[in-house]
Amino acid sequence: MTHILAIDQGTTSTRALVFDGNINAITTAQQEFKQHFPQSGWVEHDPADLWSTTLKTCREAIADANLTAQDITAIGITNQRETTLVWDAKTGEPIHNAIVWQDRRTADYCRTLRDAGDDVMITAKTGLLADPYFSGTKLKWLLDNLPNARTRAAKGELLFGTVDSFLIWKLTNGAAHVTDATNAARTLLYDIHKGAWSQTICDLFDIPIQMLPKVHDCAADFGTSAPEHLGAAVPILGLAGDQQAATIGQACFEPGMIKSTYGTGCFALLNTGTTPVASTNRLLTTIAYQLDGVPIYALEGSIFVAGAVVQWLRDGLGIIENARDTQKLAANADPHQDVIIVPAFTGLGAPYWNAECRGAVYGLTRNSGPAEFARAALESVGFQTRDLLEAMRSDWKASGAEPTLRVDGGMSGNDHAMQFLSNTINAPVDRPAVLETTAMGAAWLAGQRAGLYPEMREFAAGWAADRTFEPDMSEEIRGERYCRWKRAVKATLSV
Repeated sequence: MTHILAIDQGTTSTRALVFDGNINAITTAQQEFKQHFPQSGWVEHDPADLWSTTLKTCREAIADANLTAQDITAIGITNQRETTLVWDAKTGEPIHNAIVWQDRRTADYCRTLRDAGDDVMITAKTGLLADPYFSGTKLKWLLDNLPNARTRAAKGELLFGTVDSFLIWKLTNGAAHVTDATNAARTLLYDIHKGAWSQTICDLFDIPIQMLPKVHDCAADFGTSAPEHLGAAVPILGLAGDQQAATIGQACFEPGMIKSTYGTGCFALLNTGTTPVASTNRLLTTIAYQLDGVPIYALEGSIFVAGAVVQWLRDGLGIIENARDTQKLAANADPHQDVIIVPAFTGLGAPYWNAECRGAVYGLTRNSGPAEFARAALESVGFQTRDLLEAMRSDWKASGAEPTLRVDGGMSGNDHAMQFLSNTINAPVDRPAVLETTAMGAAWLAGQRAGLYPEMREFAAGWAADRTFEPDMSEEIRGERYCRWKRAVKATLSV
């Protein structure tokens, strides 16, 4: 048994990867699944899709590696965070579709919390904001709106979990109802300072605390998969939310290091060490990882739409066939046009946190076409990242350290997007030699726990850059373009 199976359950697809004893990914299997949009601003997943794609990709990845489950030392899991599920404690049958992290249906309730001043207490305990993004208000919505749900939950008949908890419950045939500190920290129900579920917040939301899973370190015994699922019983030893797993995979173990992952959304985490830093710029204080009972904290900025803006070009407008097309199109865009896309399709995340605003396009001319839209889409991600880093620099300035940025995720492979990112933040951007950082983080947690992989220091020493992008834009142009972006955001927020 010298291999690790990593499950990477994402927002638009599920992937499974097999890693060898040297932490190299040797096979990958991936399957997309349907997105459901019942109303404007609502986003759901069918839980059956989450489970079936997980099983299918795991079996495929193991088979493609010419292995069997007996060759797998352990399983590591990483997952889309905040996505909320409730299921029957006996049968495992979900009572509703999963409500996805992007979903904004609880915006009115969050406004009520803010108006009542409850958001101050919530932020103090959880490090988060009273925003629809997080799981707690989604869970409250399910209990409020589904017949007999709260009564059943109070009787212990229903369980709550984020995707990780649901998958582990299914893999273990209901033997384990667990999560890890990083996923718990994204629910709006977990006191990150005490390391425990907050009874105060559960009472405020009228959520029976017995619904919630047991919280472990990121490397722990999360249960054992039932033999019928993969062909043998395999221990589940690693777990972290996707952005925290990427932080681990990028070896951002020292305070001041930042990783920025570009998937459907964009998420930047700044390691602040054992000290939780309260943001004055509407960033989140969260847990980067927890090992041996010690939480390591982070400041996080979340962009709701990053890669999703490229998907919009493909699926919504039909102006590209493949995400890779944007690089060539953007390079051929008219340099005299300045089209700006503010991709607030489901509101704007940090540092604005406005759930009601919607996307907008500025600077259109008669000659604006696919090339200009492609460039504006890619650049919107760079501009939003700068917004986050400006806020992080302000919150982190007391340290006297300038953050180091490491990027990963699908869009990090786009040279045009990464060069513009370097230009707009006026700092080097390191792209790792291994882009599978999220899955690698989950794999390392499981492998390290199993004794197959090295300890943290040796693992970090093996990190290597594929390319470093250096800024080559003049300060005048950089300033002018960012000012236009800020004006566009201001106009979008005012509508």
